[in-house]
Amino acid sequence: MLPTFSPTASASAATPPPRPIPGSYGPPVIGALRDRLDYFWFQSQDEFFRRRAAANRSTVFRTNIPPTFPFFVGVDPRVVAVVDAAAFTALFDSTLVDKRDILIGPYNPGAGFTGGTRVGVYLDTEEPEHGRVKEFAMALLHRGAQAWPAELRAAADAMLDAVEADLLAKQQQATGGKASASYLVPLQQCIFRFLCKALVGADPAADWVVDRFGFTILDVWLAVQLLPTQKVGVIQPLEELLIHSFPLPSFVIWPGYHLLYRFVEKHGAETVELAAREHGIGEKDAINNLLFVLGFNAFGGFSVFLPFLVAKIGEASDPAAGLRRRLREEVRATNAVRGEMPLVRSTVYEMLRMRPPVPLQFGRARKDFVLRSHGGAGFQVAKGEVLCGYQPLAMRDPEVFDRPEEFVPERFLGDEGQALLQHLFWSNGPENSQPAAGNKQCAAKEVVVDTACMLVAELFRRYDDFEVEGTSFTKLVKRQPAASSSSLSPAPAAAAEPSVK
Repeated sequence: MLPTFSPTASASAATPPPRPIPGSYGPPVIGALRDRLDYFWFQSQDEFFRRRAAANRSTVFRTNIPPTFPFFVGVDPRVVAVVDAAAFTALFDSTLVDKRDILIGPYNPGAGFTGGTRVGVYLDTEEPEHGRVKEFAMALLHRGAQAWPAELRAAADAMLDAVEADLLAKQQQATGGKASASYLVPLQQCIFRFLCKALVGADPAADWVVDRFGFTILDVWLAVQLLPTQKVGVIQPLEELLIHSFPLPSFVIWPGYHLLYRFVEKHGAETVELAAREHGIGEKDAINNLLFVLGFNAFGGFSVFLPFLVAKIGEASDPAAGLRRRLREEVRATNAVRGEMPLVRSTVYEMLRMRPPVPLQFGRARKDFVLRSHGGAGFQVAKGEVLCGYQPLAMRDPEVFDRPEEFVPERFLGDEGQALLQHLFWSNGPENSQPAAGNKQCAAKEVVVDTACMLVAELFRRYDDFEVEGTSFTKLVKRQPAASSSSLSPAPAAAAEPSVK
């Protein structure tokens, strides 16, 4: 269990003196290898951090983080882990931490994956190019704001049409077992198509190869960069020997990356010109930054988060006091997204708390400083040390959240719920702060939440009910004009269509 500080300590007016950070890196090579095997093999990621916090009786401690030994040359796995909400905020202070080349930790896949460009997320706020790239990203989001809802709705309709047809076909073929239809591929196609239109200003339909295989190209591009840091589930020890022992080469992604590069160059020319005209970014760097925002930040983030959201809402047991019924009633009572669907929005926030798209955040200390935790507890951090914040524990901090391990969809409702937004860190900053050229907070923070809300709204405008197992729908109850509803099942083609308001 995550260590907590007593109420007495938290309320103390006296600030205790800083103390050394507990924990150990272990013997050279062996300590890092032991932690790597625990992280990937013997423990889950969550258990890895929980066990070390409990063993050190501290929410700030030293440990090693993969990847490491034997062929990650120049990668220092030693970090200071941070797993409480109070100390975590140091990672957002640009006067304390440097974010240069440390997006996914001490290991940097390299510019070979991004066309030779150091894209914006690998730049620190003190680098002049960071401000230009961040402003370009925010300008893209502002420009696409009007088209975003319409493009999402069109893409979501195509996705749900495909899922319905698949489920109907499998129900017709079923001989007694429960039929199911995976939504993962249709969802990724939906995400890719609407992001291309809303962000890049290019319709994938203009290139049939990109339209059909673009999302797969991005999946491979993401995987080759991230696999050295991710648990895959391959039979051990093959995973450790083949995936986690050496960096994967960037040349394997070049054919697909080049295809997407040429697509943006040709069909997103207006957006590329905007980068040069208003932000002073050359064509090559503009396209590579566009592809990173499209593929890593947007497509990658949505591909991780949205399936968790849909699966949680669609749980067959629906344990959260009839959550689907309450969401459906709220959605159908309004056409808006912001402000008028508070339960939908709170549910999205709660899922971001429980399952943040990016669980780890990193920063390198610019100088010696005292890292403050709850109750004023201080830890002496030395210049150059890498802080590793593990969000799933920091956002389940019992000092901040009541029933922290439970999914509570109403958690962020009302004044008390709004006050908790300062402890929601999924966007590389508090939810109640705003992205700017001078910080590292996700430029699309508001858009991500709104998009998730819109997807939930589309589901309940189209269906009276649905159930999900994993990444598959097992039941879809089409919206009916009458009070009674019937499950999607083998039926005539003239079955009532859902009404979309």
